[in-house]
Amino acid sequence: CVGEVGRIGFTSRREIGHGNLAERSLKPVMPTYEEFPYTIRIVSEIMESNGSSSMASVCGGSLALMDAGVPSREHVAGIAMGLILDGERHAVLTDILGAEDHLGDMDFKVTGTRDGITAIQLDLKIEGISFDLLAEALEQARKGRLYILDLMYQALPEPKEMSPHAPRIMSLQIDPEKIGGLIGPGGKTIKKIIADTECSIDVDDDGTVVVANPDARKCQDAVELIRSLTMDPEVGDEFDATVTRIMAFGAFVEFAPGREGLVHISELDWNRTERVEDVVKIGDKVKVRLIRIDDQGRFDFSRKVLLPKPENYVEGRHGHGDRRPHRSGGPHHRSGGHHSGNRRKRY
Repeated sequence: CVGEVGRIGFTSRREIGHGNLAERSLKPVMPTYEEFPYTIRIVSEIMESNGSSSMASVCGGSLALMDAGVPSREHVAGIAMGLILDGERHAVLTDILGAEDHLGDMDFKVTGTRDGITAIQLDLKIEGISFDLLAEALEQARKGRLYILDLMYQALPEPKEMSPHAPRIMSLQIDPEKIGGLIGPGGKTIKKIIADTECSIDVDDDGTVVVANPDARKCQDAVELIRSLTMDPEVGDEFDATVTRIMAFGAFVEFAPGREGLVHISELDWNRTERVEDVVKIGDKVKVRLIRIDDQGRFDFSRKVLLPKPENYVEGRHGHGDRRPHRSGGPHHRSGGHHSGNRRKRY
């Protein structure tokens, strides 16, 4: 705050007021926590000013956010309007100086974007003003704000990329009922994701998952693994799966970390398959489509529906019969070491 005299080291009431106004001005364009899960702190040091230092803080803060790589939606500019009354005559002043603020009858601060106002603060030294005067002041403030915004967009039209040295943090929301499946028995599932991606993962009881790593690509890989693990597959969805087990009646494939389904021998190929090993082996990568979810939540996949059907193929001639016994134990049970004692758990 310009001209503020007081003890060094303590925040004055005027500084707090200016900070609150700047915060209210910038808050509408700030990204959500899911978009940008970082703590943001803006420090505005005014060395000298013959205008409104709080409006300078708004303009400088908006530029600083984009310069730091914060994905704010738009620039915000502010301007202070003044008023001189002399009987029936009046003059609305744009971007008032210190003397005009001291001698004038109004200090009207208006901040906003090109689309509208984000915050206002009105101080009057008179009993009140008419709606016509207020409308005139707002219109002049709009013109001044747009002029400042044009200059700001010329200097910095959009947010920069974050520094490569800044840690990457990503956030996503999952169904709280699936936290146990994400963690896995004894933390097995989530520990595997951490080991594969080298990310730290925090899980809140409300289903908020925060992933952090200096490498943005590794963060994204971890997020994709978590999404695939906690999603609700639907019939018709296609997956790049890995063969994990081979039985006489088909092959089990892992389509997401810790989640398996069965490709019945009759769904491996259009041609008759005598032995599962003739088509796939453990560790093979196969593309499959989900064709059925049974009453117990187990998944049945097909490989052949994604393959070209042979010419002159006759339904039934290449049949395999149903050689599948009852699947006991099922790989789709969900157990985990999730306990609700603490709000957030880090792994």
